[in-house]
Amino acid sequence: MSNPVPARPLAQPVVTARLLWTALAVVAVLALLTYLVAFDQGAVSRSGMYLHELMHDGRHLLGVPCH
Repeated sequence: MSNPVPARPLAQPVVTARLLWTALAVVAVLALLTYLVAFDQGAVSRSGMYLHELMHDGRHLLGVPCH
């Protein structure tokens, strides 16, 4: 008996280099934002009181202890 051949090829996910680099860029930006909001405590965000207060309110919103 011969082996049956599928009528159409099985679908395989396509991961292109562009998709991979885009995903890595998004992850890097999210990691940076997470650091700034959760752990920075003003070390990097010294561009004024507005940005510091924005990050401080973000900590409270996310439930990250800050003081």
